[in-house]
Amino acid sequence: MIRKFDFLIIGGGVAGMSFALKVANSGKGKVAIVCKTTLDEANTAKAQGGISSVTNLKVDTFEKHIEDTMIAGDHISDRDAVEHVVRNAPAAIDDLVRWGVNFDKNANGEFDLHREGGHSEFRILHHADDTGFEIQRGLMEAVRANKNITVLENHYAVEIITQHHLGIEVNRHMTNIECYGAYILDPDTQKVDTFLSRVTLMATGGTGAVYSTTSNPNIATGDGIAMVYRAKGVVKDMEFVQFHPTVLYNPAETHPAYLITEAMRGYGGILRLPNGEEFMQKYDKRLSLAPRDIVARAIDREMKIHGLTHVCLDVTHKDAEQTKHHFPNIYAKCLSIGIDITKQYIPVCPSAHYMCGGIKVDLHGESTIHRLYAVGECSCTGLHGGNRLASNSLIEAVVYAKSAAEHAIEVMDQYEINTRVPEWDDEGTMSNEEKVLIAQDMREVGQVMSNYVGIVRSDLRLHRAWKRLDLLYEETEELFKRVKPTKDICELRNMINVGYLITRQAMERKESRGLHYTVDYPKHAYDQKLNLTNPK
Repeated sequence: MIRKFDFLIIGGGVAGMSFALKVANSGKGKVAIVCKTTLDEANTAKAQGGISSVTNLKVDTFEKHIEDTMIAGDHISDRDAVEHVVRNAPAAIDDLVRWGVNFDKNANGEFDLHREGGHSEFRILHHADDTGFEIQRGLMEAVRANKNITVLENHYAVEIITQHHLGIEVNRHMTNIECYGAYILDPDTQKVDTFLSRVTLMATGGTGAVYSTTSNPNIATGDGIAMVYRAKGVVKDMEFVQFHPTVLYNPAETHPAYLITEAMRGYGGILRLPNGEEFMQKYDKRLSLAPRDIVARAIDREMKIHGLTHVCLDVTHKDAEQTKHHFPNIYAKCLSIGIDITKQYIPVCPSAHYMCGGIKVDLHGESTIHRLYAVGECSCTGLHGGNRLASNSLIEAVVYAKSAAEHAIEVMDQYEINTRVPEWDDEGTMSNEEKVLIAQDMREVGQVMSNYVGIVRSDLRLHRAWKRLDLLYEETEELFKRVKPTKDICELRNMINVGYLITRQAMERKESRGLHYTVDYPKHAYDQKLNLTNPK
């Protein structure tokens, strides 16, 4: 089947829906959102802490937010991208509120602002401790009420369509690659349909599921990044995988792990060893509010030194009723496993959380493939650099969705739907035995990435990961060529591609920088960063 849309959006989180709402009201044509599960399962809905924007002009400034972002990113961030996001953040918040998103306010009717690690001021807007869920809810209602938007849930994007599918050789040195849409797997027919478009947006989210322990939902398999890489688009900064310092340590529930928001440390939570001893004073003067890369590595080091499976976050010194009010979902979750956070420490450990790299885009959100935009976690705008500043991701998605929509609307009259694209060749079979192989290979990818390409890396570990992933790649590509596409095997292909990109780009960076720490280049730089050469 061939379907035609003016705007094809792959992914249904805050990035995809923000873009959809912008273009749907432009009068430029039909809009389709394709998401691999349902709209409410997007990674956006899992975000707890909040969304950053300078709103309290009495004490905060754009310059402070810009500087905080540059520092957190280890000065790898693209300053133009940082300024673009920070200065356009208030307008993006206005858009969210207009679309029906509610943020908590204080008794004066002003936004109730939190502070998180790496921020010099209180600038985090939130909705209790489920901000992402509230944003997703508001946008879903607005999208479903918009008659110009078609939502196709449980549809899976297999590949984006370029000149390659017209029989033209495409390579990474070409500057004229174009995207004509995507091949999409229909869950009802199990057939791959051809979706043609004038403009395509990739908004497929992150890559956390390539690790065995992650705060991300299982759907975060890096699909968009892998598809664009296979189409010869530029992907960069994949070595910068952010491990959230504090997910709930619960061996019965590791994938996805339950996130303990950074806002809890902003609220006054203190990191301790299980015996009650504080340790962050050894690593950074900001203590528990240091940026995530420093906190995650400090926790990792303490766990190794003491042979621990976790450390603890302590909020028992805070007012119990205030804690329940600010963090009702965390309180309920911990209570469900026998932990009363108003009286007991919360066991926490680091977990794969956010991809700072991805599909390279410009200030308009356009990738190196023409007619193809990328917004949200799958993109690499340059904002995050070596390490994402807490709560900068949601605001980045909304700001860049607007930039991409405005640019696409401006230029799309130059584009026609390419009707010469052939339909998918769906010959092949799939046996139950092969399904078992796919499930086993997915587990192996997670183990390889967690064991060898985690918080602490080395040349030896990275080379070992490379060899394992190369073998999995050869086996999976051979299988893919002789079976009908299914969501499982497509996700496995994408996970292997993403694991390869993370590993290769980690091998290419011969230094410890931001989220990428290797014992080989050189270890003393890491020690100095954590103040271990002269601990206080």
